[in-house]
Amino acid sequence: MNICVYGASSNIIDKVYIEATEDLGKKLAERGHGLVFGAGAEGVMGASARGAYAGGGKIIGIAPGFFNVDGMIFENCTELIRPDTMRERKKMLEEMSDAFIMAPGGIGTFDEFFEIITLKQLSRHTKAIAIFNVNNYFDDLLAMMEKGIKEEFIKEECRELYRVFDNADEMLDYIENYVGVDMDILNFKNI
Repeated sequence: MNICVYGASSNIIDKVYIEATEDLGKKLAERGHGLVFGAGAEGVMGASARGAYAGGGKIIGIAPGFFNVDGMIFENCTELIRPDTMRERKKMLEEMSDAFIMAPGGIGTFDEFFEIITLKQLSRHTKAIAIFNVNNYFDDLLAMMEKGIKEEFIKEECRELYRVFDNADEMLDYIENYVGVDMDILNFKNI
């Protein structure tokens, strides 16, 4: 299975995020899964790739051609794909992945997560989506989602579109055993 990991590209973040995501990448590879990611060498993104590399896993990096700064791209990708645009990159990340993990990140990570969850809500895919809540990073985002549900901007059924974990092994167990969500039961007809 190829698992996409979205995450920060910054190295100035607390090392707890780097270490946890590097461990995730290693565990992912040791369980026989490939990593699909944005090809960055830095931050959480690079950590997931270093972990997957240490675990002997396949690493598919996808980065637009305009990311040409030395040291920006993880150099040990098994396969490096260079689309022209960020939109093409997101589409390729979606199409080449069997599941998605949102690790701690910023605007780009949020953009990728909300697009993939929206596509699932719209029945464009039925793949597992997990949030890796390292150090309670996503607590405020999860509270915002709950407020959206309470205020009826978001349907309650949307809680079934993803799961939240602070433990990499439990998260990978969930992904490996994911059987999908019956979208008809979720009743997204009037969105």
